[in-house]
Amino acid sequence: MSKSFSLEKHRIHVENIIRNASPAVLYEAALQHEKGSAVTATGALVAMSGAKTGRSPGDKRIVEDPASTGDIWWGDVNIKCNEHTFQINRERAIDYLNTRDYLYCVDAFAGWDPKYRIKVRIICARAYHALFMHNMLIRPSSEQLDQFGDPDYLVINAGGFPANRYTTGMTSTTSVDLCLEAQEFVILGTDYAGEMKKGIFTVMNYLMPKQDVLSMHCSATEGPDGDTSILFGLSGTGKTTLSADPKRNLIGDDEHCWSEEGIFNIEGGCYAKVIDLDEEHEPDIYRALRFGAVLENVVFDSHNREVDYHDTSITQNTRGSYPIEYIQNAKIPCLGGHPNNVIFLTCDAFGVLPPVSKLTPAQAMYHFISGYTAKVAGTEVGVDEPEATFSPCFGGPFLVWHPTKYAELLAEKLRRHGAQTWLVNTGWTGGPFGEGHRIKLSDTRAIVDAIHSGALKDVKTVEDSIFGLAIPESCPSVATELLQPRDTWEVPEDYDQMAAKLAHLFRDNFRKYEDQASAEIRAAGPRL
Repeated sequence: MSKSFSLEKHRIHVENIIRNASPAVLYEAALQHEKGSAVTATGALVAMSGAKTGRSPGDKRIVEDPASTGDIWWGDVNIKCNEHTFQINRERAIDYLNTRDYLYCVDAFAGWDPKYRIKVRIICARAYHALFMHNMLIRPSSEQLDQFGDPDYLVINAGGFPANRYTTGMTSTTSVDLCLEAQEFVILGTDYAGEMKKGIFTVMNYLMPKQDVLSMHCSATEGPDGDTSILFGLSGTGKTTLSADPKRNLIGDDEHCWSEEGIFNIEGGCYAKVIDLDEEHEPDIYRALRFGAVLENVVFDSHNREVDYHDTSITQNTRGSYPIEYIQNAKIPCLGGHPNNVIFLTCDAFGVLPPVSKLTPAQAMYHFISGYTAKVAGTEVGVDEPEATFSPCFGGPFLVWHPTKYAELLAEKLRRHGAQTWLVNTGWTGGPFGEGHRIKLSDTRAIVDAIHSGALKDVKTVEDSIFGLAIPESCPSVATELLQPRDTWEVPEDYDQMAAKLAHLFRDNFRKYEDQASAEIRAAGPRL
């Protein structure tokens, strides 16, 4: 432990501050002090996040301030918090951290492009949290660390201590508060590490559009000829899995920005769902879960330390965090040119949408603003089974500005750089959830391969009568009958009824955006 680094400027008086510790040091500390910690047969660190095994979006707050209040999309996603309440929660977090014998500090970057990146400081009491953010942020060199100075944003993680439920505006013992003016993020009452990761993403979702940069909840890859592709989608739709493609270089698996120079990853690592993970189907992710990686809330054999990725007795939201360089074909630095293809991933629980369809620019805007998918069990607290939902920009929980702000930025970049947009369904076929079956990963991979190779570019298409989607008549390595979802249902009339139901859901959801959408975008929705 080092006493040479001080956090007194943050009113933290603990003498033993472990700054930017190596994974080995953090392993030792976790194994000694944190219940449930263990090392797997492959060398990954098992960590338990406690009662909260997913994010708590209902407990997120943003401080209302005259300087930023006009920028923020207030409502269920961005709930208002006053400055006094924030200071109470901050004081509670600081008081708790000051009772610790030692603390961890991680100083690192968010954003691979030096022109746009920010300096982030994490202060936490758990080695697990420090290792997680060591993986997820961009690790500075020794020289960069020496010259780090003050951070642009500070994350104070006192997740081991509860919020006071009687504090004004609190709805539980969990509180996740962001103050844009103080440039601070305070966590109480949850040890789920994903709150830190998504907190930084929320910050970037505020900062980047102010510079005409589009922040995106997407993965990104680069082909052998330098062509780039981005894949949008909520957790569980396949962003991480499909971006771990041995035929392409990985730029990143979850959070990116699109600037005038091209695209860049926000993060220095990957955070993959590992439910039902196996080496045959997802070899890159499987092999990345080695020494230095964190495995959250997994079950393992106490004798041989083999992880049972099929055991969801703790949570279905089992996850692994690892540095991006653990993926063999990762592109370092994580930057790429302007995308050739933009892919919207959706997990359709109704079994209605086709496995792949080509979108017009207006349809791209409609589906981007809609962000239809299904919440996957365990991703959020209280979600126990897939649930149809609409999440604007395929990342609604992390937006700060109104969704149309991000949609306008995307429209401008698509128009300027000529990228083709595709809608890819990784959800159900042959019937809805509970009756049909999920589209095979091998079929989805073949579809994405065909998009990247250009094999689908000029294929003849059939227009869907309700959604107006251009569905390819053929795709290499994919059964033709799979491409037309109506043909996969035993009773086609049942499909028609379900398609009409989903179309109405789209229509109902889009009403909240109609007053800010053009007539062309409104006309790009389902026809009823």
